[in-house]
Amino acid sequence: MEATGRSKVSDHYARSNLIDAIRDGVDRIGKTTATVTIDDLAPVDEFHIGGRKATEGLVAQLGPSATGHLLDVGSGLGGAARFVADRYKCRVTGIDLTPDYVEAGKVLCKWVGLDDRVSLHHASALSIPFPDEAFDAAYMLHVGMNIDDKAKLCSEVVRVLRTGSLFGVYDVMRMADGELAYPVPWATTAEANAVARPQVYRSALQSAGFDILSERDRTDFALAHFQLQSKMAASDKSSPLGLHTLMGERRREQVRNMIESISAGRIAPIEMIARKG
Repeated sequence: MEATGRSKVSDHYARSNLIDAIRDGVDRIGKTTATVTIDDLAPVDEFHIGGRKATEGLVAQLGPSATGHLLDVGSGLGGAARFVADRYKCRVTGIDLTPDYVEAGKVLCKWVGLDDRVSLHHASALSIPFPDEAFDAAYMLHVGMNIDDKAKLCSEVVRVLRTGSLFGVYDVMRMADGELAYPVPWATTAEANAVARPQVYRSALQSAGFDILSERDRTDFALAHFQLQSKMAASDKSSPLGLHTLMGERRREQVRNMIESISAGRIAPIEMIARKG
């Protein structure tokens, strides 16, 4: 996410009355704001491909500890940050460009009793408002698709990490030529799309001072996830909380276009793990 204030990116993700919509979903699953859990909220607050499973798979590779302080770059509603704080008993600070998400995320942190360990801020990933070497690890989940300047993004992340710290990336990346159909979950039009090839990420990471430790194509994982979601929808087992809560009627077309491009091999969700040298 590339600047504070209103922008094409934040306007794309903006949703008024978001907490009211989530509270309604909580009521419909038979919970209250006092009894809802991070697992109940996961379908709506971890809206990257693969949801909670993708978060688990990426963050486990960073080896968080209870004494650690992690940075969530592009934290959205804070779902991943809450999961990490709960699972690893660490502190997590998140930054995001969309004010609606940040404010709603703060409320959700209070609902599940994690506002003492999760701190969410409205800020740009290109100008991270924290001092040098403030964090023990960082991660971002489906963020770079909205940021043209990957080099600046990586230089900001490396700046706020301590030497030897790990940075986990899970983004949709361009794998082959071909037109993308719009809208997709991260962009309404081609002008808002900043999907790049893996080599662009590698170059940006290495130029910033990272050593790339691993890279993993998650296409099979993504297609299996979409198949499961389709079966749940067909059997009417989908949760009252989900992407529709955030995106409304836009959801079906966005997801359909994304799945078509992944299936055709034009784009793919890719994981990268890098270490600050």
